[in-house]
Amino acid sequence: MPIRKLREFLDSHGVKYFVVSHSRAYTALEIAAVSHVPGKELAKTVMVIIDGKMAMVVLPASRQLDFDLLRQATGARDVELASEREFADLFPDCEIGAMPPFGNLYGMDVYVSEELEDDEEISFNAGALTELMRLPYNQFRKLVHPRVAKLSRKF
Repeated sequence: MPIRKLREFLDSHGVKYFVVSHSRAYTALEIAAVSHVPGKELAKTVMVIIDGKMAMVVLPASRQLDFDLLRQATGARDVELASEREFADLFPDCEIGAMPPFGNLYGMDVYVSEELEDDEEISFNAGALTELMRLPYNQFRKLVHPRVAKLSRKF
């Protein structure tokens, strides 16, 4: 089960969460539709390389990463989208494209788009393209310690 590592981590911290099984979906907006979660409330994880270091950016499924805003927020010179080939081996317990936004479990920084702070809960892929996890946003923030900034724009 791809989310075992995440479940054990959440359980060890006493976090209450909910797992939703759904039909296989590949894009964040498809996942939002099949799981009946509004696109602005579903968090997607985008893998980036910031000055040579792999990092996660988490933003609403209905938004697009703005690389200039990310560059400004991090003070980085170089910011680029990571290819699947570059990050696949970092998540041996996850399907490609279904990495949960818990970079701390994988030794990387996490940046969160400020729009997600408006919601009481966060929903995200939980390691499989058929499972979504939902938990209180304040618990996510407490455990992950993401850097929150304006990072996205509308499609």
